[in-house]
Amino acid sequence: MEIKTFGDLIDWTHQLHAHLAECLAHCANQHEEERAQMLLNYLSLHEAEMQRVIAGFEGTASVNVLNTYVYDYLSHQPIRSHRTCDAPYSTLGADAICKEVLDFHDQAISLYRSLIGRAEIREAKELLETLLDLEEHEAMRLSRQTERMHDI
Repeated sequence: MEIKTFGDLIDWTHQLHAHLAECLAHCANQHEEERAQMLLNYLSLHEAEMQRVIAGFEGTASVNVLNTYVYDYLSHQPIRSHRTCDAPYSTLGADAICKEVLDFHDQAISLYRSLIGRAEIREAKELLETLLDLEEHEAMRLSRQTERMHDI
C-alpha cells in the first residue's frame, strides 16, 4: 500500500495489526505447545483490538488532517512483519513469539516518533502523538502481560 496521506497511514497501520491478528490466530491452531497456543490466542485478540481502535481514528480525526499529505517526509523503512502467514509463529517458542510481536510494536513506535519530529501541522502532530501513546501503552501492557504468563 502506498501511503500518501495521514488517512492512508492510519489505514495501513490498522491493516498491519489486522494481518498480525489473523496470522497469530492461524498459528495458534497449528502450534504444538499448549502454552504457546494460549499466548498466540491472547496476542491475536490483542492485535484485533488494536486494529479496531486504530481504525476508529479514521472516523474521529479531522478530514483536513486525514487528507494531509504525509509522503513528503515519510522516509522511514516500512514495518517488517510476516506478510504471508506461512505459519512462522507456529514454530517459535513463547519467548520468541513475544519478541517478534513486541518488535512489531517497536517499529510502529519508531515510525510515529519519526513522523512527529517532521509534522508541521499541529493537528497532524496531535494525531501522531495519540497514535504513538496508544502503541507505547499497548506495548508496555503486552510486555507486562506476557511476562506474567511466563511467570505462571
